[in-house]
Amino acid sequence: MLPPGADGPDYDTPDLRSPRSFVELMALKQLDDPGHLQGNSTDEPEKVERFQSLAGPYPPGEGKMAFGGHVYAQSAYAASKTVGQGFVINDMIGTFILPGRLDIAFVYTVRHLRDGKGYCTRAVDARQAGKICFSCLCSFKRNEGPQTFSHQPPSAQERYKSILTAKRPEEQPISPSVDVDWWIRLVEQGNVEEREFPGLDVRKVDMKGYNQTEDIRQNPEKYRQLTLYALKGSPQDPGSSVTREELREKEKSGEYDNLYACAHMYSSDKNSLLMIARALRYNTWTAMASLTLTVIFHQHGDSLRMIDWDAAPGKDEVESPKKWFIQEGWTPRSGENRAIHESWLWSPDGKLIATSYQDSMLRVQPQEREKKL
Repeated sequence: MLPPGADGPDYDTPDLRSPRSFVELMALKQLDDPGHLQGNSTDEPEKVERFQSLAGPYPPGEGKMAFGGHVYAQSAYAASKTVGQGFVINDMIGTFILPGRLDIAFVYTVRHLRDGKGYCTRAVDARQAGKICFSCLCSFKRNEGPQTFSHQPPSAQERYKSILTAKRPEEQPISPSVDVDWWIRLVEQGNVEEREFPGLDVRKVDMKGYNQTEDIRQNPEKYRQLTLYALKGSPQDPGSSVTREELREKEKSGEYDNLYACAHMYSSDKNSLLMIARALRYNTWTAMASLTLTVIFHQHGDSLRMIDWDAAPGKDEVESPKKWFIQEGWTPRSGENRAIHESWLWSPDGKLIATSYQDSMLRVQPQEREKKL
């Protein structure tokens, strides 16, 4: 049994443009009072809450489909609205079922699967026109105090120091909406105009010198792409103004931690599948789509937070000083018209805060293998 209205018409959305700031991009409204789904005769009914998106998703290039990272991150954000204080996203696995549309809102049905003292779990179905286009399981956890053990690989900052220090983050080129050479040429020639990527400032680090060795050309699993990303705007809802010190206290209390986690998840999906095409040296394909995406957070608290309080305030009061995070992406395996994108997300001080693992569909014509980049 579906909750009331889940299979009915979508709700009116007067403005589906993509706003600039991430908090506005993720904005939701609750559609009705919490309801319940009745299980079998021996089960307690499941608590259900529903939310509607208020802003339009970003369409890469001149495409007619929504950026998959939008519904992924916003599903997690909807789930975060249903958990108690102190619970922060721990991991999420999602399945992409139908392409997201640009002309109608997403409606998120959030089911309470478990509410524990240390962990809780939510199931989320995202619908458009009554059809499920994305479904996921999202887990949350409380802070368990000081770590008793920890290990991680050497940081991206350490392993790619010469590349990352060659330019300041703001000097790196903005990540293209479609990271393939033919699209980049169209933009450079003025034949198409790039839309601004909403929510985050994302920069593509120049890795040509690293990736164009013969060893990496022959072993695509060694291909690497570094991407820098930072928050756009304030994490505070623009409907209520706060001073700089109030904002700092709110962030310190963890009020924005789930929003920040969603920002990291949102960025992890940008151009991820196109990186696979570059690593495999394909410039064209007949089909490409995300199938599943898993993100696991290893660090919470300050490592997730995206304002640099040690930096001097900028002239623009809307923009808080940015922390620049790094995504290190690669493809460990491809075959049977599928390919994997894997990535590590690094904090500015070199902590591995999250891992992403994405399964995708990739189809190319047999002769395309000879048309190498």
